[in-house]
Amino acid sequence: LPNDGTPTLFPINSGSGSYRFRIMQNTEGSSYVELDAVEADVELSSEFAPFLIPSQICSYTADSACVAKARELTADVQNQGEAVAAICTWVAGNVTYDMDKAEELSQSTGYIPNPDDTLRTGTGICFDYASLSAAMLRSMGLPTKIITGYVGEDQLYHAWIMVYVDGTWKTAAFSVSPNTWSRCDVTFASTGGSRYSGSGTDYTDRYTY
Repeated sequence: LPNDGTPTLFPINSGSGSYRFRIMQNTEGSSYVELDAVEADVELSSEFAPFLIPSQICSYTADSACVAKARELTADVQNQGEAVAAICTWVAGNVTYDMDKAEELSQSTGYIPNPDDTLRTGTGICFDYASLSAAMLRSMGLPTKIITGYVGEDQLYHAWIMVYVDGTWKTAAFSVSPNTWSRCDVTFASTGGSRYSGSGTDYTDRYTY
């Protein structure tokens, strides 16, 4: 949480129901202490609602550069499948994997990606690819989850996106079907696989954002 009181969005992404919200403070390593907590019953307007708005790790506004780029890329598309194709293909082809950054962050926690920074620098790690893609897609009204978890036989920790659209898009790197959650690993499409981005197979979800 920002220490200056800046509002931060954390969409409720596990559906309607009873929740316990906790504010935790890191004390040492992976140890935390609870500072405050509250319980509440939540009724979502739609199962897609949490995946159509900004969040702390998918931060954007109507004035963000990534939103302007998404509008440019989807100006002539005919359906949502084409919009996903336009955005994901562009990100995969214009963002370069930053191995130095990956090495630097490999032993740390708490990294928060910034979509506009990734767009500006044209570099990033898998979390950056996922966050930028999700920000662009969500800003165009396309439900998009950011998933972190494990990939490949070695269970490399990784990040990718899931999209829910009414169109179809199938290539060697992507397979998007209508009216279901489809995985798009933009990092793998960009790199072709590496010790940082995995093999594009054997995905195991851990966290959904």
